[in-house]
Amino acid sequence: MKKYIHISLSIFSLVLVIIFLGSCVKDTCKQTYTYSYYIPVYKTTAEVKAGIKSSTAREVENPGKIVLLGNYIFLNEVDKGIHVIDNRNPALPRNAAFISIPGNMDLAVKGNILYADLYTDLVTLDISDPLNVVVKKYDEGVFPFRTYGNGFYNDSTKIITNWIKRDRVMTQDCSQPLIGYDYAGSPMPQSFYSDYSSASSPGNTMNSSSPIGKGGSMARFTIVGNSLYTVSNTDLNVFNISVPNNPVYDAKINVGTWNVETIFPFKDKLLIGTQNGMLVYNINNPGSPALVGQFSHVQSCDPVIADGDYAYVTLRTGTACFGNTNALQILKLNSFTDPQLLQTYSFTNPHGLSKDGKLLFICDGNDGLKIYDATDINNLKLIKQFSDIETYDVIAYNYIALVVAKDGLYQFDYSNENNIHAISKIGIANQ
Repeated sequence: MKKYIHISLSIFSLVLVIIFLGSCVKDTCKQTYTYSYYIPVYKTTAEVKAGIKSSTAREVENPGKIVLLGNYIFLNEVDKGIHVIDNRNPALPRNAAFISIPGNMDLAVKGNILYADLYTDLVTLDISDPLNVVVKKYDEGVFPFRTYGNGFYNDSTKIITNWIKRDRVMTQDCSQPLIGYDYAGSPMPQSFYSDYSSASSPGNTMNSSSPIGKGGSMARFTIVGNSLYTVSNTDLNVFNISVPNNPVYDAKINVGTWNVETIFPFKDKLLIGTQNGMLVYNINNPGSPALVGQFSHVQSCDPVIADGDYAYVTLRTGTACFGNTNALQILKLNSFTDPQLLQTYSFTNPHGLSKDGKLLFICDGNDGLKIYDATDINNLKLIKQFSDIETYDVIAYNYIALVVAKDGLYQFDYSNENNIHAISKIGIANQ
């Protein structure tokens, strides 16, 4: 019994010592951690408007949407503007100029006119001379619900033109909970959309008096005939561009969901990709699109293209998309009113896609560019994979595939499907 009491007292004494030492350490312990935040740089609206013009070429840093028209490539620099690339020789493209458009995410081109977003505004540019563009019209507030995350509210009397990164080191007592910071008074330099239009789409079969630029499948703008169509998170917007340099806001159609992502023109239809399905709108009456069909899938990010009787939809996981599916789905369009799922193929993290003839190009995220023989949709055959690049979007046209990747803009020659190869790259600054 005495032995038991002695052991118990010893343990009790040891606990007291540990508590005492812990208190001493607690009183002197410090923890240090770092975090980054961003400070917005503002200009007045007048200053921003005056700065929308062609200037000296800049290095590509954060490439986004892309449009090809004739000998020129127009490449979005996310939230900054548009790179003008002379592509008369795809093996040796030349970064020729830069158009400064703060908040720019997307663009569409018809003939000599380029339409681009500037945060909530629409800018119409004459690009007859791509190295000396001219602003023709500035429509304010047509995309009214572009917002920032993290509770940040910008100065609505001015326009954000840049973000300055700041790093901070903080030291605090160990007794205080470690707090994680993404920002301090300012958001990370990434904006979120709740009712916003952007991007451009591949060409279509509708008659048009001017050539329409070919864009990628991540499109949120597209042009069909004399109409510019844009999608926001919840709406399909229609602009009449019968007078190209004077777009007129025609209509706004609520699509009945809150997670619209992309738009693709096909024949007399618009295929709209959402995070939970594909919507089909008839545009026989261009100013009044009408819903005629839809297809539902699991929640996931969702670019869509079409070719012949089939639609091709890539589903991927992502922080903004939720879901756990990474796949390509091929749909039979039938009469468009009731698209039917025919095949599903697993992928790593598929983003943009394009099709030219029998060749199907898939940007599979960090698994690279994959090119398939899609002659038999029930048995896609992988022809070539470029696995050393992280890909985002692709335009396949006239035997040249333009690929937007994390580290730059690539061009691939696929004139010989047995020898598909890279012919040029415009790399990212400092890489």
